[in-house]
Amino acid sequence: MPDSALRSATLGVVSPRPRTRPTPPLGVHVTAEGVSVAVLASHADAVELCLIDPDPRSATGWSERRIPLDGPRLGVFWAWVDGVRPGQRYGFRAHGAWDPAAGMRYNPAKLLVDPYARGLAGEVTYTPETYGQVVDDDLVGDPYGPADERDSLPFTAHAVVVDPRGGNGEQLRPACNRPHVAWEHTVIYEAHVRGLTQCLDAVPEELRGTYAGLAHPATIDHLSSLGVTTLELLPIHAFASEPHLIAKGLVNYWGYSTLGFFAPHAPYATAQAREAGPAAVLDEIRAAVHALHEAGIEVILDVVYNHTCEGGLPGQHLSLRGLDGSLYYRHDGGYPATLADVTGTGNTLDFRRREVVRLAMDSLRYWADEVGVDGFRFDLAVTLGRAHDGFDPNHAFLTALATDPHLHGLKLVAEPWDVGPGGWQTGQFPPPMAEWNDRFRNAVRSFWLAEPSRAAHGLPGHRVRELATRLAGSVDLFGPSDPQLIRTPSASVNYVTAHDGFTLADLVAFEHKHNAANGEQNRDGADDNRSWNHGIEGPLTVDTPGADIVPLRRRSIRNLFATLVLSAGTPLITAGDEIGRTQRGNNNAYCQDNELSWVRWDLSPWRSDLLETARYLLGLRREHAALRTSEFFTGAAHAPGARPDLAWYGADGVAFDHARWHDPATRTLQMVRSTPTGPGPDDTSTVLLVINGSLDPVDVALGDDRPTRWELAWDSAWEHPDERYTELNGSLPPVTGDRVVVEPLTLRVYVAV
Repeated sequence: MPDSALRSATLGVVSPRPRTRPTPPLGVHVTAEGVSVAVLASHADAVELCLIDPDPRSATGWSERRIPLDGPRLGVFWAWVDGVRPGQRYGFRAHGAWDPAAGMRYNPAKLLVDPYARGLAGEVTYTPETYGQVVDDDLVGDPYGPADERDSLPFTAHAVVVDPRGGNGEQLRPACNRPHVAWEHTVIYEAHVRGLTQCLDAVPEELRGTYAGLAHPATIDHLSSLGVTTLELLPIHAFASEPHLIAKGLVNYWGYSTLGFFAPHAPYATAQAREAGPAAVLDEIRAAVHALHEAGIEVILDVVYNHTCEGGLPGQHLSLRGLDGSLYYRHDGGYPATLADVTGTGNTLDFRRREVVRLAMDSLRYWADEVGVDGFRFDLAVTLGRAHDGFDPNHAFLTALATDPHLHGLKLVAEPWDVGPGGWQTGQFPPPMAEWNDRFRNAVRSFWLAEPSRAAHGLPGHRVRELATRLAGSVDLFGPSDPQLIRTPSASVNYVTAHDGFTLADLVAFEHKHNAANGEQNRDGADDNRSWNHGIEGPLTVDTPGADIVPLRRRSIRNLFATLVLSAGTPLITAGDEIGRTQRGNNNAYCQDNELSWVRWDLSPWRSDLLETARYLLGLRREHAALRTSEFFTGAAHAPGARPDLAWYGADGVAFDHARWHDPATRTLQMVRSTPTGPGPDDTSTVLLVINGSLDPVDVALGDDRPTRWELAWDSAWEHPDERYTELNGSLPPVTGDRVVVEPLTLRVYVAV
């Protein structure tokens, strides 16, 4: 060996290797020269980027340039393409085996939406051309049959190149002005972008039902004056309606049918933004988020990562199914290949796959960083934590949520169930996630509605323990899985109504669902509503037969709303409940994009009174720390000589004992809550809730462990909070042990003075 070669070998010097350019990030990203392109299609033989332009000379109205991508490298096909600029329409065509029985569904005749597309243009049509397999004009065919060779390009949505930096490199940065509302101060308001402002006359007509409408001063004024801190929006990811709805002349209104996890739903933008293109739609959303932030209001997105709009095996061939369906979707492992469905939609994204976890995490980071939202509510979140043998609280996706720096400090909320085996997991999600508490919903509805209805028919009731546990923050659900009590009562997102189910006004007017308009012979929607029509089914006014029950219905609404707002935990209000919105008994209005679902803002006197009551109750919550505790109650004092933080008393003013907790005849209870506001034993915020869930007036001796003067702050018998001044009329507040008469089915709030 020559001396020079020996020296090189001894020193570890090797010959230079050719440098390999790294695979670009998934999606299409704008560069100085054009775009980088990358798409996952791990079982494909080849993938083409298709650049699409309008062409009036073409029979389809479109021209297409196909560019073969390099790869695969670790399942990814990629390229750098010069000359492509923002606004360019595009899609992918994937070549490979058509073997549906083996889970392979590659059909290059179908233009596929980029899963990472930042914008979409056009709409999915419901024609045979959008199916991978041959179907008839009724869209029926054998999912294991031959491939359909017709081009889907004119019949499907197109991805659009979007530069999130904006056309001039500048943009609003909503992430920079986040309000960062503490959990114990949080009041969530669940709303639909279109439904919230579509009928709000104070918003200009061209802005109603749009992202811009959310940012209008009239909308913000309502939210702020109500006491809302956090606006939770039903899905705004791009979505498509299900074919069976289109066949009935209906649409998917709620949006739980995602087509793209990065692209916003363009129909919610103003006509001006839609005309300008996806970049303008994105700017409109950013502007809305920024304006809400300026008003101190956070924005949470309801996100649907558990399934897509492609449906079951007979469904359309739009995106993931054509790119890598055997990887993205969960299968049952049998032959012929069949999809596993724990979402009730026909398909389930497979979060056992790191590629699926990456897709969801990349999407979350994008909406957090580029749009500036303040958190996410995860639809059917158990699906996202399913491993091979069921739900795993230490699942890779849940761990990623808790540790990702882009999501640090954001509000993360789980809908803690799905429809699969072991699907109910309330209380089992790890910190920092909060969870929708369905046990709270059921307990409150049962106590104020279902059980009084039973009592009115002479049937026995149930114990008050369940209601008391929910009032106190549901430590039984959110404590055991967290021995160090890192979680707080705020982890319980309390709700009585939500987008699915009866509205608050309908809970007190209907005992049966009325869903005929959905076209499913009233089979859809929940049957367990725990509602009470108070004797007559349907709406009533004060001048119709049966009007004598109208005041009791309205009191029941106030009882439900007050219990929600005054309980330990995070309250979630459904848009319109504060003004008595009705869906006329429809408890599954997912396909009703009309006045049945939209919030109506023409307020009658009683609806105005209800709004003032809602504002007043939320004001009480803000004013008194005892109503928004940041720790679970222990029943002990925070300092020597101080009150215990929680105590329970019966109607006679005597502390509850074991027998009372287990007595089904007990329908009256008193809850004293005390929270320290300083170091001394008297530095406390103390409130007393007196609850009469019986059908008769009850003589109550006000309870406490010491002499206390109690000022009546609110009574659910009042139609308007101003009745407080008439009630008090200069009289001295009662003290511990004094007797007061509490009306049937009534909740009172006293404050220690």
